[in-house]
Amino acid sequence: MSADEPSGGARRATKSKLFEFLVHGVRPGMPSATRMAPQGSAMGPPGPPYGASPTARPGNPPPILEQSRKRTAPTQVQQQQAAVQSRARSAKRRRMVDKILPQKIRELVPESQAYMDLLAFERKLDQTIMRKRVDIQEALKRPMKTGKQKRKFSSFFKSLVIELDKDLYGPDNHLVEWHRTPSTQETDGFQVKRPGDVSVRCTLLLMLDYQPPQFKLDPRLARLLGLHTQTRSAIVQALWQYIKTNKLQDSHDKEYIACDKYFQQIFDCPRLKFSEIPQRLTSLLLPPDPIIINHLISVDLSDQKKTACYDIDVEVDDPLKCQMSSFLLSTANQQEIAGLDNKIHETIESINQLKIQRDFMLSFSKDPKCYIQEWLRSQSRDLKIMTDVVGSPEEERRAEFYQQSWSQEAVSRYFYCKIQQRRQELEQAIAVRTT
Repeated sequence: MSADEPSGGARRATKSKLFEFLVHGVRPGMPSATRMAPQGSAMGPPGPPYGASPTARPGNPPPILEQSRKRTAPTQVQQQQAAVQSRARSAKRRRMVDKILPQKIRELVPESQAYMDLLAFERKLDQTIMRKRVDIQEALKRPMKTGKQKRKFSSFFKSLVIELDKDLYGPDNHLVEWHRTPSTQETDGFQVKRPGDVSVRCTLLLMLDYQPPQFKLDPRLARLLGLHTQTRSAIVQALWQYIKTNKLQDSHDKEYIACDKYFQQIFDCPRLKFSEIPQRLTSLLLPPDPIIINHLISVDLSDQKKTACYDIDVEVDDPLKCQMSSFLLSTANQQEIAGLDNKIHETIESINQLKIQRDFMLSFSKDPKCYIQEWLRSQSRDLKIMTDVVGSPEEERRAEFYQQSWSQEAVSRYFYCKIQQRRQELEQAIAVRTT
């Protein structure tokens, strides 16, 4: 089981409950067969405020607008820009507020409080997961130590040397050495036997196998950074922290470091580049000191203390480190959670549309005549905005519009213009014949 399954599964379960409640009305703790009573099919004209386009009356042809009433259409570039902006808006991630039910809908459907409780739980779960992610990121920056992971004894060491009494065993037989090779078989211990009838003092030198490799710092650099043995990356980070704290970076050329008196003693130069630090560090990093154990091999039969135990601190990779890293990098379940989010958004939009249709039907049932008139006026305004029509088509289609006092003058002007136009045409025709 992957490390991200608990959190991802919890979020996925919460999303599923939210979607199930919105679609089927199933509250947490209700049996799966329980459903909210349907509120009726989708009715009413679609679109804001009650419809996006007017509905044609039966038997009447669709309205055709005169070209003279239309304004100039936008250019193709403007249309493309509008399309790009529309796609950008639709591709923008929906916010948390888009999933909240309006207060009026919650008043109409008291059961929707269960959905709001699930939404609040989801918000707390997201905050907890985010906080845990930050904690894991901080934990991964620190070295982790554990001594409970089972490993072979020899796997902790790079080499082992036992130095016996040179005078007793001779210059060629007083050293016992073991060094790791790529083909070394790990073992749970070492057994060394030498003949003898007197007590012998021996020195054990254990060289730990650090992973990643660690180095002992030059004494001057160790005093400056406060480190004795550390990995190369930690040493470079400590150097950068010292440079930043003491403001040694050149203000004009950020690539250079202006060495203070301590840096000059260590690196033997007044100024150096950042890129030169790894190369100059090579001569200042030494192999780490071995663990030295002085032991007495006693042959006295009265000496009951023939076994000695020593505690050695070693750093090993925490088994949880890989799981935490995979948890931070994993994208499992994200696609499913995003899909559930989209379903919830679509369901909320559908609920809002149904609320608009319900308000429409309620208003229509109270006063059908006034409401239809108001609706027609609203549709006329919407049509005028959508089609960029000049004038008022709704008023012009009524007979009363042409019985006003200005109509006689308008007719006279119209006929006068027509007569003048016809007169000019006749004069032009006579002039052509005479020539």
